[in-house]
Amino acid sequence: MIVESTPSPEKITASGIVLPPETGLLRVATYNIHKGVQGLGPTRRLEIHNLGHAVEQLDADIVCLQEVRRMNRKEAAYFDRWPEVGQAEFLAPEGYESVYRTNAYTKDGEHGNALLTRWPVKGHNHLDISDHRFEQRGLLHVEVEVRGRSVHAIVVHLGLIPGSRVRQIHALQQFIEHEVPPGAPLVVAGDFNDWGNHIKRMLASFGLYEFEGEDLRALTYPSRLPLAQLDHVYVRGLTPTGLMVPQGRIWWRMSDHLPLIAEFRL
Repeated sequence: MIVESTPSPEKITASGIVLPPETGLLRVATYNIHKGVQGLGPTRRLEIHNLGHAVEQLDADIVCLQEVRRMNRKEAAYFDRWPEVGQAEFLAPEGYESVYRTNAYTKDGEHGNALLTRWPVKGHNHLDISDHRFEQRGLLHVEVEVRGRSVHAIVVHLGLIPGSRVRQIHALQQFIEHEVPPGAPLVVAGDFNDWGNHIKRMLASFGLYEFEGEDLRALTYPSRLPLAQLDHVYVRGLTPTGLMVPQGRIWWRMSDHLPLIAEFRL
């Protein structure tokens, strides 16, 4: 369960940015949104509008998203209410900044990872970690300023093949060594596509851990009847305090993954 706290009033900076209440906690969510569409063929349905409400309900300081479409000509022609802007921008609640980078290019469009944050963005970059030509994968790195302190967040979506994931974790480690200062707080979140503990052990070898509580069952996939935790939030330099997976029909209708919410003490 997430540890609840009593928030203090919001603050407004000189530039007019509304800062969230001072709780001493950082709330991070990760969500594979399945490109905003559920189902196949003529029975498929557009869920991006419901996902917009869902992301707002997560009430996270940082939201890490995977399978986010920037554009898709086929779906835009099929659905009457297809957003006129990219999905990252469309899903960002009022007051949030959105950062998107493409992982995969297809015949009809492109999709990738995104990060939404209620804290100011200081910078961002992207690394292609594709391991073979059948899976286009990447990681998105965003530096945000949380109450005057830099926090680095990396959004990942690893491959389906075990060997690919191992090589992608090695690429992640090298990226962190080059791009993230050793003492800076770091969050690595996303869809790891790992049904075991091998990736968890690899990440622990270079200082990344997630919340682990007694009898914790943070199962996220498949959303209708979750059997495994494919989605994770790992951190370095922050203290994990809780983990939660929203439940219910409204959530499994929107994507084949459930969102994962983690809280950390700053």
